[in-house]
Amino acid sequence: MHTRGTIIIRGIVQGVGFRPFVYAKAREFGITGTVKNLGSEVEIHAFGDRFEEFLEAVSKGTPLSRIDSVDVQNLRGNPPDTFTILESGSGSLSGFIPTDVATCDDCIADIFTQGGRYEGYWATSCVNCGPRYSIITAIPYDRERTSMAEFPVCPACGSDYTDPSCRRHHAQTIACAACGPHLALLRADGTPVAGDPIREAAALLDAGSIVAIRGIGGFHIACIEEAAGELKRRLGRTEQPLAVMATPEEVERIAAVSDEERQALHSRERPIVVLAKRDSASHPAISSLHTIGCMLPYTGLHHLLFANLAHPLLVMTSANLPGYPMITDLGIALERLSGQVDCILTHDRRIVNRCDDSVVRDGYIIRLSRGLAPKREAIDLAGGCILGVGPELNANISVYKGGFCITSPHVGNVRNPQTLAYLQETAERLGGLTGARYDRVVHDLHPQFLSTRYAKEVAEATGAQLLAVQHHRAHIAATTREECVGIAIDGVGYGDDATIWGGEVFAGEVPHLDRVAHLEVVPMPGGDLATRFPERMLYGILPTSEVRDILASRGWSDIELAVLVRQVERGLNVAATSSTGRVLDAAAALLGICRERTYDGEPAMKLESAAHAGKPSAWDLEYRRDGGNCEVLSTRSLLAEAHRRSAAGERANDIAASIQYNLARGVAAMAVRAAEERGIPRVALSGGVAYNRAIRETIRTEIRTAGLEFIMNQDYPLGDGCISFGQVVYGGSVEE
Repeated sequence: MHTRGTIIIRGIVQGVGFRPFVYAKAREFGITGTVKNLGSEVEIHAFGDRFEEFLEAVSKGTPLSRIDSVDVQNLRGNPPDTFTILESGSGSLSGFIPTDVATCDDCIADIFTQGGRYEGYWATSCVNCGPRYSIITAIPYDRERTSMAEFPVCPACGSDYTDPSCRRHHAQTIACAACGPHLALLRADGTPVAGDPIREAAALLDAGSIVAIRGIGGFHIACIEEAAGELKRRLGRTEQPLAVMATPEEVERIAAVSDEERQALHSRERPIVVLAKRDSASHPAISSLHTIGCMLPYTGLHHLLFANLAHPLLVMTSANLPGYPMITDLGIALERLSGQVDCILTHDRRIVNRCDDSVVRDGYIIRLSRGLAPKREAIDLAGGCILGVGPELNANISVYKGGFCITSPHVGNVRNPQTLAYLQETAERLGGLTGARYDRVVHDLHPQFLSTRYAKEVAEATGAQLLAVQHHRAHIAATTREECVGIAIDGVGYGDDATIWGGEVFAGEVPHLDRVAHLEVVPMPGGDLATRFPERMLYGILPTSEVRDILASRGWSDIELAVLVRQVERGLNVAATSSTGRVLDAAAALLGICRERTYDGEPAMKLESAAHAGKPSAWDLEYRRDGGNCEVLSTRSLLAEAHRRSAAGERANDIAASIQYNLARGVAAMAVRAAEERGIPRVALSGGVAYNRAIRETIRTEIRTAGLEFIMNQDYPLGDGCISFGQVVYGGSVEE
């Protein structure tokens, strides 16, 4: 039986209260010695008769930690009289800082305990909760390497910090009203509003004002439901659905919440959870869809705000243009939010790393961000140290080093210089925190993406090998490394043949994924213009006189129609696409559900909401082979059948449901045939269209009915937020 040893614990052991946890266990088991942070590991020198019990206890870790390995080495020397927490030193960078998490119940109780030292203090936290990634500048994780270094602790907080019996023992974010960050309420012109900031902000919100609120990872814009229409008008997002923050009781009142969804809502990650409304027509000013995104208060500030509000629900949206980085700086907020908000509730704790709210639906991640990212995944890849720079839309980055992949929080749409700069900043930050020295840099196949240009710059600067990966193959690589038939259904992705892919079926094993089937390749008149105006997409798929008559009846002029016809007939300024998203766009246009896209995914999302109230029926499907011997599902015949039924007076809701059902049936049938032909036992599904419950579940049912294993990714987004991880996996699978 051992009575001494050096214990090395590796993993996420920074910023999770690990050293005070070890200290407490040492006292419990009569252990003397020391504990010290070394980069991404903890080194414990332990002496005592109950060493084995102590080892078992510390190996379990804290609520926020993640243990990769526990090694025990021989320890010589005389045991000390006490157990001591030593100052941090440098060491391994294989672990990582945990994500920002919700304020724990114990701290919320402290905030509302009358007469307590933390009563009413908005930034109360302990070793088990609060900001982590958003405040850190370097590791090891200690206060001097966070933005909390600007707030020296008062004697009372210092006492808690050094008290082994206190859960704030060695809590790097410890603060109170006497020494911590402070709140201020400002008018839109920057002048202060007198009175208690939270109480005054709540009163303004209750009265219908629009207030920007500085949170953990950036600014939100908030208002009550009655002011939602005005907020949308000011933001220029009149159609876009907005998320809400509400009390648990209010969420249960407005939405149907499953046990799994309830668990996600109340989790320490506190994501936005997309829920089905109890009444699909309710809350139209917030969301015209049958769903609504809901989150619970997750900071002390939120809880205090709701305690002072008369309303149980706030509209809460990020204070930035869609696809742009979150605003984190007060000066920028005052500059950019003028005319959009009436007041700004802010604090003086610097946000080092911005982080938007995470979003989940049906257990699948839509946006990987606060609470869920940075995401650390143990995976064994070749290729040395790898950087994946992601796609163009909904981008993030991934860094692989030494058996672990770190994926950043959501960055945004890398079509503009601000977001590209944020992507570069994020890559440099994660690279620095992990000590990365890149051997390979992986990017999207599209040669004109700004992320592709950035990848080339990094490769040139570091001497790393540059590797391009086709967008949809990265989707499958992110889902599984096993041999599979992979379905990738989304909006756009640059294909091997320089056309726009988006309805693809592959077969094989990463990195050898052969395209074996796809949706019919159809014209996109005007290229990207067809994504904004889906009626153009409709005519690209169905260039008939009947469709021209529909467009004319909706106000298209003779000149506009003539130009459209010439574009399609002559192939002028026309892209070719097999995109699933564009088919759904065209269907929404055919049924008059959406004529102009004002936010990402709008036509398909409105089609899904219409289909939610419909009943699908099975239609005949047409298949053929293309020149490369891929099987092709005819989407022209699908839309032609929808048009025939619409002209015959069939309900639009039923047609919408049938389009989704038959499109999913057709894609699944091609995958099943590919699996049977090649003897592959499993089918993987990825892509943003898979968030559509009816499409996803139809494919799942068809695959399982055929006796095949069905795989989806629940650890990374189904949409493009998985691409950087897939790029890394692909890059680590390619032989040099």
